[in-house]
Amino acid sequence: MAEQAPARAEAAAEGLFSRTYAAATASFAGVMFLTGFAALAVVPTLPVAAQDLDGVSLYPMVAGCFVAASLLGGVLGGGWADRAGARRPLAAGLVLAVVTLLVSATSTTIWQLAAGRFLDGVAGGMVAVSINTAIGQAYPDRLRPRALALMSTCWIVPSLAGPPLAGLVAAWWSWRAVFFGLAALTLLPALAVVAMLRSRSRQAAPEPSDERTPRPALLVAAAVSAGAALAQYGISGRDLRHVVCTAAGLALLAVFAARLLPPGTWRAARGLPATVLLRGLASGVYFTLEAFVPLLLDTVRRVPAAVTGLAFTGAAIAWAGASWVQGRLHERCPRHRLVAAGALLLAAAVALATAGTLPALPALTAASAMLLAAVGMGLLAPSLTLLSLSHSPPDRQGYASSAMQTTQNLGQITVMGLASALFHAGLGAGSTGLAGYVAAFGLLLVPSVLAALLAARARTA
Repeated sequence: MAEQAPARAEAAAEGLFSRTYAAATASFAGVMFLTGFAALAVVPTLPVAAQDLDGVSLYPMVAGCFVAASLLGGVLGGGWADRAGARRPLAAGLVLAVVTLLVSATSTTIWQLAAGRFLDGVAGGMVAVSINTAIGQAYPDRLRPRALALMSTCWIVPSLAGPPLAGLVAAWWSWRAVFFGLAALTLLPALAVVAMLRSRSRQAAPEPSDERTPRPALLVAAAVSAGAALAQYGISGRDLRHVVCTAAGLALLAVFAARLLPPGTWRAARGLPATVLLRGLASGVYFTLEAFVPLLLDTVRRVPAAVTGLAFTGAAIAWAGASWVQGRLHERCPRHRLVAAGALLLAAAVALATAGTLPALPALTAASAMLLAAVGMGLLAPSLTLLSLSHSPPDRQGYASSAMQTTQNLGQITVMGLASALFHAGLGAGSTGLAGYVAAFGLLLVPSVLAALLAARARTA
């Protein structure tokens, strides 16, 4: 017993970069940084590319197909990770990410660019789900919060530097140079990560558990991706074609989306179903707020673009900081309470954004809502990921991760669509258009408060 005590103390003292976990931590962090840089840096170049390819009218499809395709990639990567471990889908996603950058860089039509972005979404979905599954498989419970906080930081850094650099390259040289450059920057590190993964001892597939949840078929995932893409395109306009696309997309989502999620998700059944639902509610609120607050600042409050950019930067830093904090509250605060706190901060941010529509208040009132919402998500998102892993046996963590990503994307599409509909309906209610913003922000209070009320249903036993 005396000899075992020091061994247990030494194991408890091991950190993310100790000898046991250093290789895994470095590889996961490198993968997250590379994929984040590639995914975010190209965003400012897409309008330029669409104009150069005479496809401005199809720009909403190009911009939105990444999120829709990540649904398919998440299901593909999650099922693969459950069968064979997370390393293979992670390596495949990295290789595919490099290929898709080359497909986009060589685009001669807007349809090829859309295909490149779609494949990039598939790769991004595979990588994101594989990373979360790998964290569940590679680290003990006490290190998972810190590992997720590190992943958030590795995603935040490229979100700060990538878009401005890509915008400068596109303006001074060519939008194609952005894609080619990213492919070149990603190729060698990606190959190094793949080689490192192959050189490590082969990871055995997780042992099957007694719990059996139906595995979603890829055809179902493809139908949901198609529905998400149609819905995203449909809400970008108000003519008959867009209305038809919206109706078709919503019909596909209504029929097939539930098959990708744990039974009981829509009624917030305790455990994994409630955890998955909470991810969709919170993501819908945050990313809709992130879309409408800059629009308010630009069109109504006439805030300089540089100030809006600083708000985005501040939000990214706030998210990373809050994620770092939650990583150190593992033994002090139950995860579901952090989820409830994050949801209440989202509700407060929505209220702050609504107050920012009042001419009597400073315009920075609305901008500060983005920072507060980012703090809420920094506490909430990693906590939900940890809860989803805790609710899943080892051979179902890939499924849990893909379900979380599915509801995240569905939440964005659904809440954004409803808020956009209310926004357009409210535009005619006042000469300044403030009624549209108030209606859109008012809608966001519902999922925010609902998430806070349902947080206890995600708690572990």
